Amino acid sequence: MDVNDLAKSLGDACYGFLATNFFWGLYHVIMGYRRVKRFSFKNKQQQAEFLEQLMQLLEGGKYDEAAQLCEDDERALPQLALMAIQNRSLGFEPMRQSVAEVLQRDVIGELEYRTSWIGTVIKSGPLLGLFGTVLGMMAAFGRIGSGEQTTPATIAAEISIALICTAMGLATAIPFNFFLASINVRVRKLQDSLAAGMVRILDQFKKRGV
Repeated sequence: MDVNDLAKSLGDACYGFLATNFFWGLYHVIMGYRRVKRFSFKNKQQQAEFLEQLMQLLEGGKYDEAAQLCEDDERALPQLALMAIQNRSLGFEPMRQSVAEVLQRDVIGELEYRTSWIGTVIKSGPLLGLFGTVLGMMAAFGRIGSGEQTTPATIAAEISIALICTAMGLATAIPFNFFLASINVRVRKLQDSLAAGMVRILDQFKKRGV
């Protein structure tokens, strides 16, 4: 196998790399949206109603009932509140630190993992596409350089096929850029709502001298 054949083979393989890159990014986009939806309340009113109910229980010292309210709720705020309730015997500062660690590791860390991969897919798409195009053009012009009998139409067709790689890379990067921005906006809203909710919950523990 000469260099031209190798370039053609690698150029053809780039289609597979581009498809893998696309579906890997799509997987993380879907998982990112699902995670944000799982961690978040549907709207501010729903979160306010939950907080109101929880605060009434905490103010009355009904920790078992408060824990039961949070226990079966998979959203981030109830789970963080449950951790605060379960660790209240540690004292306020150790309890607050443990809640902050869980927030960073299990909520923010999980979402950052997804967005990091989406960002990598966005960067990799055009690079893989350009790589495939360069290899395809190397193979096409290599045929001319070898003195092989060919027509301009054949060479043009091979170059146009090679350019498909660049188009595929851009077709991945452009929409995924919007997906990433959309997920980042949702993550910021989630962080803001969690911060507001946890401030109220932790203040209540602080007032009671936990």
